[in-house]
Amino acid sequence: MPNDDVIPGFDDEKDANLKIALEGMDGLANCLVLRLDGYIDTYNSPYFHGRAKMAVDMGFVTLLLDCSGLSSVSSSGIGSLIALLKAVQPEGRLILVGINAEVAEGFRVLGFSRFFSMAGNLDQARRQLAAGSESLALSFPLSFPCPACGKRLKAVKPGRFRCSQCKSVLELDPEGRSFLG
Repeated sequence: MPNDDVIPGFDDEKDANLKIALEGMDGLANCLVLRLDGYIDTYNSPYFHGRAKMAVDMGFVTLLLDCSGLSSVSSSGIGSLIALLKAVQPEGRLILVGINAEVAEGFRVLGFSRFFSMAGNLDQARRQLAAGSESLALSFPLSFPCPACGKRLKAVKPGRFRCSQCKSVLELDPEGRSFLG
């Protein structure tokens, strides 16, 4: 389905270094997947933010950013993601999906990994949305995906952990959200 069928005028502007494809999520109201391919840097972060803000303005308050096609995100790109996070809260959610280890490390180094929900794939993101934070807080011991590689991990309580597969340092908060940290 063309992007303009989902959000009229979405494809009026393009960027050679970042392609965005829109996709609805069956069964999830006001939820939209933005598949990102390329990179977000100082030059195209206004383009990214403008396109994503169009989605929020159209009523999509839950955004799943499929980052599996992103090769890098600069500090300006992270700034755009933070602005987008603020735009969807408190009514909605922003989940970064399939973020590669190099990009995730940039989030961790800059100290921003704790602000974002992450999932290894779209199915895991859907489960996060379906579970809701209230039910996660009551379900320790908790099984959760590593936000860097997607491996299923188990925790008996909130805290800091190391993924047994990719060795990323993770933090699990009392609501059951996992962050690189």
